[in-house]
Amino acid sequence: MKKALLLGTTGVAVALAMLAFGFVAGNPQTARAGTAQPVETAAADTKIDRTEVEGIIRDYLLKNPEVLLEVQDALEAKQKEEQRIAHLGVIKNAKDQIFNSSFDGVVGNPNGKVTIVEFYDYNCGFCKRAIDDMRALTKSDPDLRFVLKEFPILGPDSQKASVVSMAFHLMKPEKYGEFHNALLGGQGRATEAAAIKVALSLGADEAALREKMKDPTINEALAKTYDLANKLAITGTPSYVVGNEVVFGALGQEVLAEKIEAAKAAL
Repeated sequence: MKKALLLGTTGVAVALAMLAFGFVAGNPQTARAGTAQPVETAAADTKIDRTEVEGIIRDYLLKNPEVLLEVQDALEAKQKEEQRIAHLGVIKNAKDQIFNSSFDGVVGNPNGKVTIVEFYDYNCGFCKRAIDDMRALTKSDPDLRFVLKEFPILGPDSQKASVVSMAFHLMKPEKYGEFHNALLGGQGRATEAAAIKVALSLGADEAALREKMKDPTINEALAKTYDLANKLAITGTPSYVVGNEVVFGALGQEVLAEKIEAAKAAL
């Protein structure tokens, strides 16, 4: 945050200086309006004027540092609004892929009025803690449809565990919620072996499961999810799509509940 603020502050100072310098350079005699000056001395006068402008800018910023914070806040607000508008376009154009992919597990009410989509990684510590939010929200809201979108970004173990998870979902979608809770809520690192162990405990046939893991459509679906996350500027887990809004991070049950109510109101 401090680095971002420093960069923003530097940018503001540079912008002000460039604006002032541009004015002086375009008007080399402005500081002495009405005074005739030889053409050959114009460059020297401009250099002096620039030094004076630097001093003015420096003094002003030292006396009014809050201006830099105001500009930084305005810049951040502008960027957030631009990102929000961009998200609206992506969500509109990729609606089915976000909310209705056949590779995504669904918990809660499959026919619920409002849908929340979670991008998660089985080895994400924040996702492990956020699982309680999902359970509480789906229990308290009978109209909530909670979509679980595999987004393995924490290394090969996560990727292999997701392949097992997606294969299990294709074989036994009715038990996917149990699988998800057991693997994400379990102790230790999620690996291919750990995921297979959970799948077998829920009745999957190992030979059939391993064969389903070879299905090329699984990796194709993961590639589409990576591309979708990139378009939505999602770089970490958990991240959510609620209605027309992208929510970053494990913000807690109360914040998600507010987002869900806002999505309902917009229906």
